[in-house]
Amino acid sequence: MSNNIPDFLINMLTDEYGSLENNIIKSYYIKRYTTIRTNTLLSNDEEIIKYLDDNNIEYEKGIIKNSFIIKNKSAKDLYELDIVENGKIYIQSLSSMLPPYFLEPKEKEDILDMAAAPGGKTTLLAAITNNKARICAVEKDKYRFERLKYNVLKQNANSVYIINNDSLKLDDYMKFDKILLDAPCSGSGTINLYNNSKIKISKELIKNSNILQMKLLDKALKLLKNDSYMIYSTCSILSIENEDVLNKILPKYNAKIIPIDLNIDNKLPSKISGVLKVMPNEYYEGFFIAKIYKPKQK
Repeated sequence: MSNNIPDFLINMLTDEYGSLENNIIKSYYIKRYTTIRTNTLLSNDEEIIKYLDDNNIEYEKGIIKNSFIIKNKSAKDLYELDIVENGKIYIQSLSSMLPPYFLEPKEKEDILDMAAAPGGKTTLLAAITNNKARICAVEKDKYRFERLKYNVLKQNANSVYIINNDSLKLDDYMKFDKILLDAPCSGSGTINLYNNSKIKISKELIKNSNILQMKLLDKALKLLKNDSYMIYSTCSILSIENEDVLNKILPKYNAKIIPIDLNIDNKLPSKISGVLKVMPNEYYEGFFIAKIYKPKQK
């Protein structure tokens, strides 16, 4: 163990990113700003800006639609505000807001969120589509399912149908126009030691995550309609949980990467062109996002 970070993780980051490993390690120790988004199902940016101004909450607008970077309050502070309690804002990392936007959900579409809890991305999908899409949100863990249900209700995301089940057990005859798979992962992009928190990452967790991620992506592509798109994302920056998973599963369906981009400086290099790999910093958690096209099958 070195600097509270397991040696095996340092070695993996060095092997993958070379000298950038130093910047990644440094990012694990910096304070990250709390970020929020307006829940447009219950409010609007103008109302939230007035509330923030009236309560002396310092902020700047994020580059993501309806997002705010809070400069002088922690997440704990914000949870005491009535605009959180009444669902008008949702506390969410900027990186976590990206997958729903890149999915480009539309009204009247059938959309699947395969690992939905705690519901930040699910409710954002509902907000983007003005509660006019049919969103199926699946979560197998009973405790996390209850959290998902709570957030869906509080955010007024009444276009969401929630299921307490394993996505791998969904009937293959079910078909969706769009799928969001924010896959369970090691969390290598979200490590934050600023408050001396403990790292829970392990070699076994990374290995098991890779196995589950391949199963979930394979299932997602079975459930996705032909000539349609899905998002695969994780809060890991390790290739074994991202590029390696795509390279293993996509050829089975002749699926292709649709290039996505974001105008930020903190991007990490990837072995696959067109994906987005976000390096953690004071604004963003480390994240991986790929937009996948499933063509008509021969």
